[in-house]
Amino acid sequence: MAVLIAAAADFEEDDVLVVSHKVVSKAEGRVVSGDKLEIVLGEAQRIVRRRGDFVIAETRHGFVCASAGVDASNAPAASTFVLLPVDPDASAALLHEQLGVAVIVSDSFGRPWRQGTTDVAIGVAGFAPLLDYRGQTDPAGYELRSTVIAVADEIAAAAELVKGKTAGVPAAIVRGLAPAGNGSARDLVLPAERDLFR
Repeated sequence: MAVLIAAAADFEEDDVLVVSHKVVSKAEGRVVSGDKLEIVLGEAQRIVRRRGDFVIAETRHGFVCASAGVDASNAPAASTFVLLPVDPDASAALLHEQLGVAVIVSDSFGRPWRQGTTDVAIGVAGFAPLLDYRGQTDPAGYELRSTVIAVADEIAAAAELVKGKTAGVPAAIVRGLAPAGNGSARDLVLPAERDLFR
């Protein structure tokens, strides 16, 4: 996969490569066939909510999402489903090592109290996914006490505007961000004790 990406892209030092998880999952053999509900239940660590065949589940990664990330869209054939990568952070880290740029593996998630989906980072390598403003002051002099920006999710969402859900574009480069620090997508998962939706 890295060879194909490198052949199609000219990277610059401050780039962030955002790759749709479907491409990563397919490259890693995470495509299955069978009964969707059984597959979802097999991928779920815990069922959060269920209404008929619609399931919100927590995955082994700690993500809370529809159908435990099991998806039929952009699958290679009818009655097949693409699963999340086994370890999206490791997948991102391998691409980061091979390509020399910061990497996000992204997927589309719904959000409580909001219509529609947006892409989020499920794998991160080469930079810190959170930007912590706590302790800094705003222009009015107010000290920020809880502001932590999910910068990796913002980058993933911006990249989706370029990739498009149905355009068949598997990756995008977000340029000029000067990503810094280190971390993983697991840093973005809200601890259970702070999660009001569990």
